[in-house]
Amino acid sequence: MSDKKPLRTLFCIGVNQNFFDATQAEAKDVWVAFSAMMNGIGKLPGVKVLGNLDDDQIMVGPSLNWPWTTYVLADVPDIETVTAACNLFRVTPVGDGTYKLWKYMRVEARVGRELVIPE
Repeated sequence: MSDKKPLRTLFCIGVNQNFFDATQAEAKDVWVAFSAMMNGIGKLPGVKVLGNLDDDQIMVGPSLNWPWTTYVLADVPDIETVTAACNLFRVTPVGDGTYKLWKYMRVEARVGRELVIPE
């Protein structure tokens, strides 16, 4: 029997300039899509979202690389599920579906393991 531990995964999410250039209606559609994507991560089989962090109050403008705009920390069963979570940015439609979420946001996943401090 395998005691396979989940992958501790940090999804680093950046907002692209396209979001800031969007009309008010388009930006609202992006937030609807973003919400669907966030819920989608949590609904993937075996995923346990541990928490998130949003630094949009102290970061203004697009995040082209580190530091990112928001982060999601989750335990994920395998690398295929990490890939499926990242793919949600490619397939989640915004508004009428002409564009997908990745036009407005980007994601990078950092995969490791839980750090266990010996007693």
